[in-house]
Amino acid sequence: MVSKESQNIIDLYKSWKARSGPDTTITDLRELFEEWSHLTREPGGVDYIEVMAGSVPAMWIVPKDCSRKHVLLCSHGGGYVGGSMYAHRKFFAQMAKAVGCIALNVDYRLAPEHMHPTPVQDMTEAYRWLIESEGHAPENIALIGDSAGGALALTNIENIRRAGLPTPGATMPMSPWCCGDHSGQSYQTNHENDVLTDEAFSEELANIVLGANADRKDPLSNPLYIDYGGFPPIYIQVGGYEAIVDDSRRIAEKAKRDGADVKIDVFPEMQHCFQLMAGKAPEADDAIHRFAGWVRPILGLNSKLG
Repeated sequence: MVSKESQNIIDLYKSWKARSGPDTTITDLRELFEEWSHLTREPGGVDYIEVMAGSVPAMWIVPKDCSRKHVLLCSHGGGYVGGSMYAHRKFFAQMAKAVGCIALNVDYRLAPEHMHPTPVQDMTEAYRWLIESEGHAPENIALIGDSAGGALALTNIENIRRAGLPTPGATMPMSPWCCGDHSGQSYQTNHENDVLTDEAFSEELANIVLGANADRKDPLSNPLYIDYGGFPPIYIQVGGYEAIVDDSRRIAEKAKRDGADVKIDVFPEMQHCFQLMAGKAPEADDAIHRFAGWVRPILGLNSKLG
């Protein structure tokens, strides 16, 4: 049984559904996605500094007394059409504070103005900036993101390899979205459980991001088709009530078959991106500390959580 605090995300998603319909515009969608910021408690003891990561706007998140040698590279969710570094500022700060390192929160460009593969190109540029301009060692960098940002925490590594760059130390995708691939059975089995995501909504977003005639098996948009051989360690988290829970399960299975080191946790009865309730719901706090406990030894941080 979920905590009463976790009702917050259900209420928010139901509010979104009540305010959206056939006439919903991109501007409307973006305004809805910005409301994600209300779910997360301000962690305190964190500085925020806006920068340009090459040509890409970004935000340094700097917890007090953290390691500046280790970095989380953060990609926000929002179906590639919404969300921002501002909407996810508090959430990625909660994550950085738990790990005890700095984070770079990237404001990649959005569709329909900038369609696929622009988001993954922007994330790769931010990664290149970290290692080539800022001097961070790739093995000290971990990727993290939710939903579309969770997909970017995987597709970015594929693009990093194509660019001939060294791969990061780890990646932590939350509910990675396979962008218009509806072959997972959970779209049907969780149809009544998921209060936000369904096949129609997913298809609508995918058409905006990819175009109606795009290749739905492109590894830069659909993590199900990445060759995970040679990938760094992967830790996937997903809610058990999500329509896209099978996307995460199938990505984990594919990565394991390809020889990657993979961990996956499915949180019973939890909704899409429930981790955004960090600081307000025990399930979200548990998820954050599982991530932190997993990634710290991989990055070479000490065992004490920040």
